[in-house]
Amino acid sequence: MLRAINRSGRFNINETIKYMDKSELDALLSAFRRYYYGGFIAPAGCASGVLRLRRRRGRYWLVFLVARYTGARISEVLAIDDARDIDFKASSIRLRILKRKEELYRMVPVPWQVIGEINLYLTNHPDMRGRIFKVNRSNFFKKMQEIGLAINLPKEKLHPNVLRHSRAMEMIWADTPLNVVQAALGHASILNTSLYLALSGAGIAHRRKLKGKGTCMVIQR
Repeated sequence: MLRAINRSGRFNINETIKYMDKSELDALLSAFRRYYYGGFIAPAGCASGVLRLRRRRGRYWLVFLVARYTGARISEVLAIDDARDIDFKASSIRLRILKRKEELYRMVPVPWQVIGEINLYLTNHPDMRGRIFKVNRSNFFKKMQEIGLAINLPKEKLHPNVLRHSRAMEMIWADTPLNVVQAALGHASILNTSLYLALSGAGIAHRRKLKGKGTCMVIQR
């Protein structure tokens, strides 16, 4: 658990930032995978119903994967246009930075397995191209809670924002330079990113890695 920093840059003891450790992230990943890939037994004449169920579950699965491995805000994930924003060859995803006045984007690399899952889904459901991530935000939140509670994860950690904080901490623990973490998360100021660093127990090593001001790399249309 991390203490939050308010806009003045001071620690606010009344706010906390929760994150999952590796075992919790792995457990939730496995649970989502079972949710999507679990066996479906179709009664006679109900094959179309199973197809619709897999189509719907697959969208939750992919939203989870992208949120988990990009550290993006859930609103940024749901704004992805899979027909335009995914570079299948470079294994990266373009995310619009929503908390800016300008229309800015950032490119975030993801594991090739994530791109593979998106590609497989589109192969099985070509009619979903361009709308995979157009999922209702509240419905995803409820589904994440349902899946997480079923494996006894703490309810307070079952929120999309926790996935974002968890990815940030994961990158910090992996000795990722702070300006790279900033760029991935889409922070306008590196002070926001330094919150994770200051409270991760890895401060000195990462400060030596930091070069320049760590300006967020963005793409402007």
